[in-house]
Amino acid sequence: MTGRDQRRDSLGPYRTPPRGTMPVPDTLAFLHGRWRLERRLDDHRSGVRGTFAGEAEFAVTDDPAVLCYEERGELRFGMHAGPARRALLLRGLPDGAADVRFADGREFYVLDLRPGRWTARHGCGEDTYVVSYLVRADGWLEERWHVTGPRKAYDSVTTLRRLGAAGPGLS
Repeated sequence: MTGRDQRRDSLGPYRTPPRGTMPVPDTLAFLHGRWRLERRLDDHRSGVRGTFAGEAEFAVTDDPAVLCYEERGELRFGMHAGPARRALLLRGLPDGAADVRFADGREFYVLDLRPGRWTARHGCGEDTYVVSYLVRADGWLEERWHVTGPRKAYDSVTTLRRLGAAGPGLS
């Protein structure tokens, strides 16, 4: 990339996301660490659009097979602007995938980043949540949610970029 092709922004020196996807050997090892995140939200019922910007961390717990995911930042949605957070638990599976659970332990979905892309579904009442992940590069992950049903209809796109010089791993 030449100097004129680069753009420095909060997500790093990239003009556009890398093309394609990158396989990873293990989902938890890839995710472990701190990330900068930016999210776009589009509510198709109300027409309201929003953003969320902040940091996320996939941190080791007392159980080395479990990472605790927590994101914190500022949500701007319609007239609302204020702090927001989300927490999940990820338990490593023997094959290198992860069982994603809500913070209270309820089942959510299975995540397998090893092929570099993954799609999972979660039913919540009559609403359906479909999440797709793309590993764009070492330290670059995209998460897309498409939610439909009688109560909800929205899309969100999140870009996560690893903070710091540390690469993937549970060291």
